Amino acid sequence: MDLFSVENAANLGVLIFLQAVLGFDNLLYISIESQRAPEESRAKVRRAGILIALALRIILLFVIMSLLETFAEPLFSLHWEGVLEGNFTISTLVFLAGGAFLMYTAVKEISHLLTIENLEEANADSVNKSASQVIAMIVLMNLIFSFDSILSALAITKVFMVLAAAITISGIMMLVLADSVSAFIERNRKYEVLGLFILLIVGVVLLGEGSHEAHLTIAGFPLEPMSKATFYFAIAVLVVVDILQSGYQTKLAAMRAQAQSTHG
Repeated sequence: MDLFSVENAANLGVLIFLQAVLGFDNLLYISIESQRAPEESRAKVRRAGILIALALRIILLFVIMSLLETFAEPLFSLHWEGVLEGNFTISTLVFLAGGAFLMYTAVKEISHLLTIENLEEANADSVNKSASQVIAMIVLMNLIFSFDSILSALAITKVFMVLAAAITISGIMMLVLADSVSAFIERNRKYEVLGLFILLIVGVVLLGEGSHEAHLTIAGFPLEPMSKATFYFAIAVLVVVDILQSGYQTKLAAMRAQAQSTHG
């Protein structure tokens, strides 16, 4: 097939859009996780994490395309009839482990934010990792997110150069946007909880996809994945509610201040 054919060009456009959509949760994780690094290193941490992950993502693409059948072969099975049943592959284990880790991280950070008493304490406590530790976590989670996006992309085309180009372009877009997203979260700390709740939902999505791929059943009930439409609708509802609530609280604060000045 001609590399510069109309079909490949169209597939590249679709893949860039797909990578951008699927990369939103990854970008959000990078922005939140980078806050754990020392302040003077955060920009470098984001750039290094994304660049290393980009190179590893292309290597992962090559490995998956070369060993596609191996990734689909069950590693082990559970047959506890009526209680727990499933067939687990490498990809399902990655989805399940990644989903569980994201949910754990989100719940832990939300719990921490609910217990702090002031913003200074939150800022001090958030810097609890070295730059190398944060880079390692960014790269690891980027690779976990990559499984989902690469497997989705393979359903569109199996031309390696087209897939690699889409991954590279999406990585460059992520590199450009990472600092802006991180700066926005840092300026608007109230949206950090919203971001963590979104990551929690992403964890549920990954768990659902892994369970579905493994044909996992608990007590005879199959675990079904959350559809992409439901996922984005839930995200949209969270964002709209958070914006409306923030506006309402700002209005209430202004009314209280006006009432106090009138009585004063």
